[in-house]
Amino acid sequence: MTISGAQAITRSLRLEGVDTIFTVAGDHILPLLDVLADEGFRLIDCRHEQAAVHMADAWGRITGRLGVTAVTTPGHANAIPGLANAMSTESPVLNISGSADMKNYSRGIMQEIDQINMAKPVTKGAWLVHEASRIPDFIALAARTCFEGRRGPTHLTIPVDVQSQLFDETSVSWPTTASTRRSSAALGAPDQITEAVRLLKAAQRPLIVASTPAAYGEWTDIYERFIETTKMPFMTEEAARGVVPDDHPYCFGFFDLSQHQTANLIREADCVLLLGKMLDFTIGYGLPPIIAADAKVIQVDPSAMQIGRNRGVDVGIVGDVGPIVAQLAEEAQKSSWDELPWVQRFRDLTASHTERMNAFVTDEVPLRSMRVHAVIAAQLRPDDVLVFDGGDYAYFGRATLPARAPRSWYYLPNLGMLGSAVPVAMAAKLAKPDSRVLCITGDGAFGFNAMEIDTAVRLGLNIVVVLGNDAAWGIDKNLQIGIYGKAVITDLAPSRYDIVAEGLGAYGELVEQPEDIAPALERALAAGRPALLNILVQSQISPRAQAVVDSRKSQGAF
Repeated sequence: MTISGAQAITRSLRLEGVDTIFTVAGDHILPLLDVLADEGFRLIDCRHEQAAVHMADAWGRITGRLGVTAVTTPGHANAIPGLANAMSTESPVLNISGSADMKNYSRGIMQEIDQINMAKPVTKGAWLVHEASRIPDFIALAARTCFEGRRGPTHLTIPVDVQSQLFDETSVSWPTTASTRRSSAALGAPDQITEAVRLLKAAQRPLIVASTPAAYGEWTDIYERFIETTKMPFMTEEAARGVVPDDHPYCFGFFDLSQHQTANLIREADCVLLLGKMLDFTIGYGLPPIIAADAKVIQVDPSAMQIGRNRGVDVGIVGDVGPIVAQLAEEAQKSSWDELPWVQRFRDLTASHTERMNAFVTDEVPLRSMRVHAVIAAQLRPDDVLVFDGGDYAYFGRATLPARAPRSWYYLPNLGMLGSAVPVAMAAKLAKPDSRVLCITGDGAFGFNAMEIDTAVRLGLNIVVVLGNDAAWGIDKNLQIGIYGKAVITDLAPSRYDIVAEGLGAYGELVEQPEDIAPALERALAAGRPALLNILVQSQISPRAQAVVDSRKSQGAF
């Protein structure tokens, strides 16, 4: 039977388990969109391609499945920032871009740009599909690349004439995930497992830190069994937030040295178990004073390239984090473990951190950010999803609001690209339709993808945007004032974002007084449509930003 390239794309995507496509319509993908609609794919049509990639990125992280975008050539240029962000979040995203016809490549065809080389620096791989019959192979290659090792995005350019090109479907093989992906877990060698447990058993001040690869599977039970056996403190960051709930007796919340006092106990640890946590700048590259020179380091990572990067480790295990922790738990259960006095330090410092942050909760007007977050905290349910975006306003929320379930707590990756929160929140609502989704964003960050409120309205994605409006690029303004004594181009207008939301069909409300926050949030959650609270807050420097100011001044680096 003869089929088109577009039909080959849809069949190949079905074989990868894909049923949802994030897109913006355009002429270079019209053949594909026509077939996708005929074949029952769910098309999520955004207002900007960057937002479409952000949605696919979040979809991939939340569902563990391939997130797919379809865009045109100009759309490809718009998608590049989203792909850069997806590289930082380590999300399995396949970006498919159409282009003008293949037969006229390099002749000055309409909208011709070098899509492949544009995508290569911000993806794990980028390829041109020059022949329709090769589509099944290329999609299988791109998808496999997304998931192997540390996850990340890939790109395929499929020209419009290749989408329309006909070929005999029996002339090619149709790869399935079973035939192209590793089907068994990558485990640690028995001697590595034994040595790792021996080092942990000998430690007096151990600490476990879990990051994004620890969230690649449904492994919460494994982690809980391990820490309940060993009675060791456990902290989480990035996509691993919530893989063990923050209210677990041995989980002590957000591992961020700048936002959580408890995380800084790593400086005193004598043995550190890193579960998918890179030895990068967020942990002082694994070097003193963040990790002591004589501390033992055990690193579990899906990428051999990350083992021992910047600092040699005592045990380095390459493989799948959850199954390897299951091996560690089995080995640990051969011994008895007592709770160390060290664990009480975590409890005490966590309580101190909470007390410190609660001191920021006042009834001042304009409102303090922590007053807003205290109201959110009081209304949270265990299955709520929290998405953070922005600087000082969001800082206070990230530093205090708990992660209570896997894939329920998202913030900016280390790239620090603002503007993803509204698309991420929409993707979370798609993936978890029965959960309430709160998008906690500053006014500056909101502006990047504000028009996606229209997308949320059209698609019935009832997210609640809790916008802190200080009429500024708050964190940068406070840094400027603290370091240089004046603000430069960091003021914004005190805009009525609530009216903008209403104009797009959402529920909008302006909040200015402390007593109005809770009832406004209740109305927004009950609105039955997307909602935005425009909350006027004071520009208040966060402890994180203050630490930067103090550091720069002490170094004379200004």
